Amino acid sequence: MKIINLQDRSELLPAIALAHVQAFGTLLPDWTLAQAEAELRAQQRDGIPCTWLAEDDSGWLGSVSLLHDDHEQIRGWSPWLASLYVDQAARGKGVGATLVAHCVAQAAALGVPVLYLYCETPMVAWYRSLGWRVHAELQLGPLAITVMAVDTGCR
Repeated sequence: MKIINLQDRSELLPAIALAHVQAFGTLLPDWTLAQAEAELRAQQRDGIPCTWLAEDDSGWLGSVSLLHDDHEQIRGWSPWLASLYVDQAARGKGVGATLVAHCVAQAAALGVPVLYLYCETPMVAWYRSLGWRVHAELQLGPLAITVMAVDTGCR
């Protein structure tokens, strides 16, 4: 498995946007496929926002993004690890953990001391196992979410 920048596989952008809308649409019910594609097209290679893909010989396995803001109702912290997605067939094989570690390392390289994410309760233990800590618990529309934080090692 290797991690590459989305810009190196721009032909996958429509498929990635569709996967993101399908996976995260309940958190953002007004988010459209066209908006998801536009957001991915605006990604940078060496800055924020940026998206990386995990791939192997079989193709695209998953993605993760580094964003300034991840939801319009949560603007108190920045930047965010966002849109962690792993294809169903690739789950349980370390793809997600590899993508998270890559995003944290890239945030550190960009001078980000603390990185945030939000998730629903079932994912809290998994992120804790990767070194993240609970930062806040909030209500986001009908969903109870946990904001988590990790120190990147950048001072």
